[in-house]
Amino acid sequence: MERVYTTPLLDKLGIRPGARVAIADVDDAEFRALLAERTTDVTDLGPADLPPPETDVVLFGAESIAALGRLADLQRTIRQGGAIWVVSRKGKAATLRDVDVIDAAISVGLVDNKVASFSSTLTAQRLVIPLARRTG
Repeated sequence: MERVYTTPLLDKLGIRPGARVAIADVDDAEFRALLAERTTDVTDLGPADLPPPETDVVLFGAESIAALGRLADLQRTIRQGGAIWVVSRKGKAATLRDVDVIDAAISVGLVDNKVASFSSTLTAQRLVIPLARRTG
């Protein structure tokens, strides 16, 4: 029997009221509507943009291993307990494997510690700064 999850998406992603959120290459109108109910501190990132300092959550849409090269820059602006969620296609339409994201995370000093269903077509993997590297 398949398990049914009822936790709201924003709770799964750790987006609290008033959170500072940055979004790169994630175009989902339903998600945007939910996010607008929870926070107004949202920054849309262009291809070379960095999130504002002390960003709580970065949602980063990735379609290729090459795109994951952006993780090194994105991690510099998240707060110590913050997260980068790599959002990618799932199922037969997937262009990235979970191990691709894990390898890219490790290469820039991040660890993955959670997977969430973002939508019926998208999955998300949470990347965080390891506890041993966090200051304060």
